[in-house]
Amino acid sequence: MSGKESEVRQFTVGADDDGIRLDRWFKRHLPDASFNIVSRWARTGQLRVDGARATPGDRIVAGQVIRVPPAEPVKASPAKPKSNRPPLSEDQIAFARDMVIHKDEAAIVLNKPPGLATQGGTKTIEHVDGLLDALQFDAEGRPKLVHRLDKDTSGALLLARSARAAAFFAKHFSGRSARKLYWALVVGVPEVEDGLIELPIGKQPGTGGEKMQVDMKEGAPSRTRYRVIEQAGNRTAWVELQPLTGRT
Repeated sequence: MSGKESEVRQFTVGADDDGIRLDRWFKRHLPDASFNIVSRWARTGQLRVDGARATPGDRIVAGQVIRVPPAEPVKASPAKPKSNRPPLSEDQIAFARDMVIHKDEAAIVLNKPPGLATQGGTKTIEHVDGLLDALQFDAEGRPKLVHRLDKDTSGALLLARSARAAAFFAKHFSGRSARKLYWALVVGVPEVEDGLIELPIGKQPGTGGEKMQVDMKEGAPSRTRYRVIEQAGNRTAWVELQPLTGRT
């Protein structure tokens, strides 16, 4: 074989390649020329055997001369953008992994403690989103948030381990088909043990939007089903809450 890659190249078929298909010859001797490239050369008449136009499926015989166009430049793969996130400390990695209560191929479930925000903000430095590098495990990338819990709320937080899983979970959360339940300890005991709270609510001033309050004038509609699970006399009740709207 001879010829410079920047020029038209000519190769003589050897005895070991006698009778094989032309595309097979390329796989053996010019593996950088993909089947699509070889097919394009054939369609445009640039690929020839003994001066005649050839196709990838043609059989070749020893002694024939294969004319090959100049090698096409290999496009460099775009470099992956470097993360601006600082590396996690051993304590942060251990803390993140201690929150894991379930892991499978599609999802990770965390037991988020109260006081830890789901995502960062202007004055929020520590949050779940900043710990996700510790939860990549054997996946191709870090897991993705598909919903959130308020900073002061503890509970199960679902993470998706792939783009496909994230799309699946996000569809169910946005479509209200995901059933969310909250438990709360409340002061006092509701007179009706099972019912529906239907009141307009809005953000409580001075809380950065983290707390809500009943706002009869400007509040957004809110519907939450509740059920008393247990009570301690008339002072405290353990209540199950199921939000039926996006706010509660």
